[in-house]
Amino acid sequence: MNPLLIILIVLLVISGLGLIIFILLHSGKGTGISDMIASSVYSSQTGTSIVEKNLDRITIIFAVVFLLSLIALMIVYPSGAIATR
Repeated sequence: MNPLLIILIVLLVISGLGLIIFILLHSGKGTGISDMIASSVYSSQTGTSIVEKNLDRITIIFAVVFLLSLIALMIVYPSGAIATR
């Protein structure tokens, strides 16, 4: 296997799992997992808190890495070229 392929697939998997984890940590309309974990750090009356902002930033970083690695895989190995190599 090509080292570039391995690096891109590892980036894709890690960023995909990170997206799943950090999206689940966001609080919804009620109380979310992030409220349960870090309830003493912020109160829900202040709107968007420091923890929520950091979760947003981390989620955006994982989303950008996921999209860039996916686009790189599509450019480097277009339409089934991995199986033929």
